[in-house]
Amino acid sequence: MRWILLGLLAAGCEIRRAEPARPPVPPPLSGFRVPPDSEIPSDQVGSAIRRGRALLANTRDSLPGHVGNRLRCTSCHLDLGTRPDAAPWVGVYSRFPQYRSRNARINVIQDRINDCFQRSLNGQPLPLGGKDMADIISYMAFLSRGVAPPGEVPGQGFAKIDLVAADPAAGRLVYAAQCARCHGGRGEGLPNPDPRGQPRYYPPVFGPESYTIGAGMGRLRTAASFVRHNMPFDQPGTLTDQEAFDVAAYINAQSRPDFAAKANDWPKGDPPPDVAYPTKAAAAKARP
Repeated sequence: MRWILLGLLAAGCEIRRAEPARPPVPPPLSGFRVPPDSEIPSDQVGSAIRRGRALLANTRDSLPGHVGNRLRCTSCHLDLGTRPDAAPWVGVYSRFPQYRSRNARINVIQDRINDCFQRSLNGQPLPLGGKDMADIISYMAFLSRGVAPPGEVPGQGFAKIDLVAADPAAGRLVYAAQCARCHGGRGEGLPNPDPRGQPRYYPPVFGPESYTIGAGMGRLRTAASFVRHNMPFDQPGTLTDQEAFDVAAYINAQSRPDFAAKANDWPKGDPPPDVAYPTKAAAAKARP
């Protein structure tokens, strides 16, 4: 983690300590529309939409041959991909095809979905022309109804927060106080801790059953943004920027699965400064 922070400094990013004040949780965004279930047609298209949603909500149980850990798509894409600032799928269908610098090529939405299966779920890609892929895309297309290309709506992705100097040691304390009750002391997650028997699931955030080092959540700023606006699950938005960066640094400093092809990422040698691993192209670019 130390070399990541040094890399951020070397990249010329502005580093500051966060103010202790806790800003209020922002109100719902205007222009962010989640189509109600009443708009799902009662035909084969509707069946595909509903099945796609079920696959995304129960990914490991439904697609065990393609998931290598205990995560599901909705572990990060909260509320079935409908929560603003939690990587929602609202509008995402209209954002593809798009250029992505991580592989330096134009990606279609199938590429992006399989990227998550391999990096975040530590699994295997879906067949591009298969029913599972088609149904997942059907649900994402349904959530993108009325959103024209390039598909930009408020609340997409993760809300940006200012970069701060992260302290993993302080993050360990934040984790113990705010995160361990749901995600476990060893990051192992809890399948159903609710004493009332409600069907809740808290995913592993580090260890062998969590996301790989090559996942988007493996980046410090991405993880901190997600935590800042969405965690703790029962009190979202109550952590400061500093606490979010500290706990993200602690979580991402723990052991997790490797991603074998990570050195080939950002082939033009332009990885973001918070990437947690060296790449071949960046090393070659740095040589005199």
